Parts: sequence; structure tokens; C-alpha cells
Amino acid sequence: MIHTCTTILTLLGVASEDREDFTEESAIFNFQSLLTVILLLICTCAYIRSLAPSLLDRNKTGLLGIFWKCARIGERKSPYVAVCCIVMAFSILFIQ
Repeated sequence: MIHTCTTILTLLGVASEDREDFTEESAIFNFQSLLTVILLLICTCAYIRSLAPSLLDRNKTGLLGIFWKCARIGERKSPYVAVCCIVMAFSILFIQ
């Protein structure tokens, strides 16, 4: 994965000193960070929908429909999302 990112950055003309900082800090190139962001988005949208359902229900399509879909995933698959959050928390705290 890092080799692919380095190749892409080389093709874009990013200097080698900047490549190290860029690949370490971006959630796009780090799969675990991307999963963490997605899990946080799902949990946050489900929580917001439980407090104010009309806020997310009026935007079921379009760009803002992503938040409604994340809320639905969080509601319907909540045991799986909870297990994923626990596994992600364990890996962040003890493995990294």
C-alpha cells in the first residue's frame, strides 16, 4: 500500500521529503485511519438521528443523503458497528 502511494506521489511530482509527511498524516492513504473516520461518521449520524430525526430525514438523496445512509447503517447494523468500534479502539490503543 505504501509503495503504491509513493508511486502516485512520485508521478505527481511531490519531493521525497514531502512524501513521508504526506503519507503519514493523510487518512486517505492510511486504511486504518479511513476505517476509523467511517466508523465515527456512522456512529455520529446514528446519534444525531436519534436526537433529531427530522434533521437527517429531510435529506435522503443527494450529497447530504450520505449522512442519512450512515445513520441507517448505524441503526440497522448497530451490533456489528459496536463490535467494529470496540475492535478499532483496541487496535488503536494497544497495537499502534
